[in-house]
Amino acid sequence: MTAANLLVELFVEELPPKALAQLGRAFASGLSEALRAQGLLLESSVTTTFASPRRLGAHVAGVLAKAPDRALRVKLMPASVGLDADGQPSAALRKKLAALGLDDAAASRVIAQGEGKASTLYIDTVSPGAALPEGLQRALDDTLAELPIPKLMSYQLGDGWSTVRFVRPAHGLVALHGADVVPIQALGLRADRRTRGHRFEARSEFVELAHADDYERELREQGAVIASFEGRREAIATQLEQAAREIGGGLRPLRDEALLDEVCALVEKPRVLACRFDAQYLEVPQECLILTMKANQKYFPLLDDQGRLSNRFLVVSNIDPQDPSAVIEGNERVVRPRLADARFFYDQDRRKTLEQRVEGLQRVVYHARLGSQAERTRRVEHIAAALAQRLDPALVPGVRQAAALAKADLLTEMVGEFPELQGIMGRYYALHDGLSADVAEAIEDHYRPRFAGDGLPRGATGLCLALADKLETLCGLWGIGERPSGDKDPFALRRHALGVVRMLMERSSESRDWALDDLLRLACEAFAGVQGFQDPSAALREFMYERMANLLREQGYASREVEAVLGLHPQWLGDVVARLDAVRAFAALPQAQALAAANKRVANILKKSPASGGPALDTGLLREPAEQALERALRELQPLASAAQARGDHTAALQCLAALKAPVDDFFDHVMVNAEDAALRANRLALLEQLQQSMRQVADLACLAG
Repeated sequence: MTAANLLVELFVEELPPKALAQLGRAFASGLSEALRAQGLLLESSVTTTFASPRRLGAHVAGVLAKAPDRALRVKLMPASVGLDADGQPSAALRKKLAALGLDDAAASRVIAQGEGKASTLYIDTVSPGAALPEGLQRALDDTLAELPIPKLMSYQLGDGWSTVRFVRPAHGLVALHGADVVPIQALGLRADRRTRGHRFEARSEFVELAHADDYERELREQGAVIASFEGRREAIATQLEQAAREIGGGLRPLRDEALLDEVCALVEKPRVLACRFDAQYLEVPQECLILTMKANQKYFPLLDDQGRLSNRFLVVSNIDPQDPSAVIEGNERVVRPRLADARFFYDQDRRKTLEQRVEGLQRVVYHARLGSQAERTRRVEHIAAALAQRLDPALVPGVRQAAALAKADLLTEMVGEFPELQGIMGRYYALHDGLSADVAEAIEDHYRPRFAGDGLPRGATGLCLALADKLETLCGLWGIGERPSGDKDPFALRRHALGVVRMLMERSSESRDWALDDLLRLACEAFAGVQGFQDPSAALREFMYERMANLLREQGYASREVEAVLGLHPQWLGDVVARLDAVRAFAALPQAQALAAANKRVANILKKSPASGGPALDTGLLREPAEQALERALRELQPLASAAQARGDHTAALQCLAALKAPVDDFFDHVMVNAEDAALRANRLALLEQLQQSMRQVADLACLAG
């Protein structure tokens, strides 16, 4: 079979920048997977993805001109239908063969499999391999239909009648198999070998491709376009670092992966240029300036070695002029009013204190069924104060003050313009109002963690407030039925739950007095009197354990280890990791599997027995030496395990219990639990309950059974 490399490119108008990388990957992988499914790729085939602001492309190595024929065994029909009483082909069988393109002579090749009524007729045939034009057409059609397009556009073709729906109007299609054009079409376009380069920098309007392997080189040399998304991204990152070094002073560009991706999706031939703005604007909080440069202009601010913003920034141009001064001057002129707006907002906001804004929260709707932001603030304050009281009563006044003011910056001009700055601006305005650094920090930190991997609140005041804020959100919205469903989570409740879990786990020294069920009960109490609210504590607890299980698996713990620890619904989450490490160490012991299996057996026996709480263990009824030995071992080892657990040494606690393997094995080998004597049976069940309670203090070891 003849194989050559394949190139497919779809040339379009400017694609959505934030979707470009995903569209490029989906386009290339969709084509290669569809071609492979049709047998058109060699085993060693490799696909290269291309994506620029105006093109989606794929280079697929090792593509066959025609897929190999495939031998198939086709199921026809039951033998009772396909053969008459004399064993000759029936009319139904001949009709079925004709539908497959076979004549009556093919009936001699029919094979019967099975016996009696289960006998079925098959025929061996050959399925001709797909030719590349038909196979590629099918692959392209399927790929375009499955692209993760954010929003479709409808536009008319040149004939003035036909309407096409795609992410952006398409103007060119290239399909080359080696040096040959593959005759396919899509979106009203027929494939050829001609594409377009950069709007302003290309040597000519069109770039002619002689061979599929020439694509990336010809686009770079003739079209002035870096077609690879990753290649263009790397070039931008390198130029940013180089430009910062040339400016000197230890400056470095702000590292923002999302901004780098977006800028990469906006340019075809990047050229990084250094610009500056008036240093007077540095009086404005740097978060405001950084955000306005990033969000509005897609600039890269430059920071010093202390992380402080400088008055220099970098812009990624899509043209490469010999004299860049006009481009630099234009960008400096454009950013000036943006920075002036930020300074105006900052000056205006400081004319009113946060406390003076609190009353306005009455007019801000939080949720139609949960009231205003003012009502929400009072609930958060109630929860936060109760948390602080348990942690340290001296924290309560500061926590109450921070909670009362935490949402006030929502009414400022700056946060109205940049919602991402909520909390951050609250800290600046709190400090301007003369509030303590602890309260100001808590106002900012009560939104933490804002996203996966974000830092936790820095101080105890912020920790109480952040927990209260997230618990109020979870209990309130869950309690009125606003729960996540599938991939829909409009109120980010999964993120809030994970934030609570992380704070309770990672701030173990401060969260020791906060049991999970107590926290949920405390938060739900704040909704007393809210119409239609139903206590969601039980469902929320399971929801939070699910989030915790996902987090722990991502951290490398095995599903069985996680299930063993979380299956006991630990109330203090601060020692969950220590329990997991103890379980992992226990699982490595030679006695582990036997004890895990025994625990599973005990659990099954007790599950079928009457509910616990029956007669206490009566040592006088222990008749068999094996049950006496098990009771004696439990009596000796349990205090040692409890002492180890009391000092937080879960590993030592489980290792103490490992010594139970021999008496447990002996018990099950020689003792009949379900004895005919009811008193003996109840006493042995009580002994097993005692064993289970001892073994389940750290984790449910039954989950480790193979």
